[in-house]
Amino acid sequence: MGHPAVIRASQPLEEVTVRVAGPPALTTPAAAHLRALGATLTPQTPGPHTGPAAFEAAGAPGGATAYTAWADVLSAADAADESTVQAATGMMQVHGRRDGPPRGLAVDYAATCASVLTVQGLLAALLGRARGGAGPVQVTTGADRAALLTLGQYLAAANAPEAEAVALSPGGPPFTARCGTRFELEALDPVPWARFWRDLGAPEEAIRTGWQPFQFRYATACAPIPEALHRAARSVPWARVQQAAAASGAEVCPLHAPAAPPGATAHPASPGATAHPAPWTLTPRTADWTPPATGTAPRAALPLSGLTVLEAGRRIQAPLAAHLLRQLGAEVLRIEPPGGDPLRGMPPCCEDISARWLALNRGKDAVQIDIKSAVGQAELRELASGADVFLHNWAPGKAEQLGLDADRLSAVNPGLVYAYTSGWAGRLPDAPMGTDFMVQARTGLGTVARPADEPPAPSLMTLIDVLGGLLGAEAVVAGLLLRERSGRGVQVESSLLGAAEALTAPALHRAAAGGELRRPAGFRRPLPTADGWIAPADDSAPAAGARAALLTELTSEQALEGLRADGLAATAVTTDLGALPQDPRLRGVLTRDPHGSLAVPTPWRFV
Repeated sequence: MGHPAVIRASQPLEEVTVRVAGPPALTTPAAAHLRALGATLTPQTPGPHTGPAAFEAAGAPGGATAYTAWADVLSAADAADESTVQAATGMMQVHGRRDGPPRGLAVDYAATCASVLTVQGLLAALLGRARGGAGPVQVTTGADRAALLTLGQYLAAANAPEAEAVALSPGGPPFTARCGTRFELEALDPVPWARFWRDLGAPEEAIRTGWQPFQFRYATACAPIPEALHRAARSVPWARVQQAAAASGAEVCPLHAPAAPPGATAHPASPGATAHPAPWTLTPRTADWTPPATGTAPRAALPLSGLTVLEAGRRIQAPLAAHLLRQLGAEVLRIEPPGGDPLRGMPPCCEDISARWLALNRGKDAVQIDIKSAVGQAELRELASGADVFLHNWAPGKAEQLGLDADRLSAVNPGLVYAYTSGWAGRLPDAPMGTDFMVQARTGLGTVARPADEPPAPSLMTLIDVLGGLLGAEAVVAGLLLRERSGRGVQVESSLLGAAEALTAPALHRAAAGGELRRPAGFRRPLPTADGWIAPADDSAPAAGARAALLTELTSEQALEGLRADGLAATAVTTDLGALPQDPRLRGVLTRDPHGSLAVPTPWRFV
């Protein structure tokens, strides 16, 4: 079966109707994305907060259905809502590393990631239909699957045969100036780091020993930085901190409160609230493109089978996006510098390959190209001429400087989906460096990710890099579907800013409706037992909290038995990521790759 007739659609879900039903936590973010992609949504049918959510799409590319549950690999008793999913998967443990004991994120991170994965899966199923395939038309995911995906690097590292390069001990930014200004610091190499702290009069030994835990905080979610550095920051006013940053080449950013983002408009359903801009842009090119005869999707294959993705990514955002595209069936070719990606050797390793690197890049092919040379640039353009997607997360302006921007590559391949996963999407003129923790600080996510009794502080779990990668993959699949329906290549951009806005939007809407911007004191705070911790579901937290003193005298198993007997939902908090593969709640869903590195399950099940 060949491709259907091109209808010159301007949006990937133009002429598509989606019926949405289920719990708002699992449907609201997904519904907003579907609407932004051009779908017409039928009135949402409210459902119990336990789910599942259902999305039934019908229209021009064909029909497909997506289901999203809180529990897909866990039992319903252990994954009843956001709080219990965070607890059972280990998310509370990772987020809590900075402070010591496990703590829940006050934002609905697992549900938001699950919503993005739901839209990805639905778009992918529709893309398979549009490509003339007879592949799956039903996709299922779960907030628990989404949570495990976001924790993939931490789980791989905790289950590697080698030890971490730095201690997993409490501590980390933000720092506080003498006037009380709390701020994030970013330095990507040790030279500006050392210059900054020397300028503030910090001791040399503290500067030296503080660099490695600071550098590894992206990998470990904690940074036991010497107290002498915090004292140095507290000894000077904020203006002096800014001067030191400007002179050293480091960057600093004060922790902001959340605010309506640039481009926000009045929210159609919530008076006084604002509607956030879509977390990506999709721009069709002007040149026509005819799909090759071999470009149709094979029967009964994954939706992106037969498509090729070129990925020139580093760190997390772009590599994770390409990893997800590979799990949807695409062939991924990584563009690495001469000598290979230096992160391949980042400890801990499995068979001399970084466990964290494998979590993002296993199964990809790779080629080494010096993109700074004319020969390397020509080689990459040649590869792009036969690819379906080119994906990168280079610094702003680098693609144009190298002659590898959308205009240049689309000239050699009019059907290319050119995808840029950026930091700020050019929407924030005074933006600092576009890295995870700086984005959390600037957008106010560090404020709303913690309840009111905790001082604002960006989570040292890489919330934004990971969600940014999910949004990047979502944008690429949407771009591929738009290419099929418009007959033209597509330029795609997603951003870390869009990821942060997705997580701060509910708090801003809550405040606009007269509620509190931050969640109340103790929100999603696990309760100690005689041998560990338990986390009640949000609805059960008040009643469970009233028994807190009694719970400390019971084992976690006894505490759960008593709470559940009284109709309260709760689960044990995973505090040892290295023991999670043997946790009976997961029933063996965590596997090992050929290198022996731990692998989380794919986010979707296609039927």
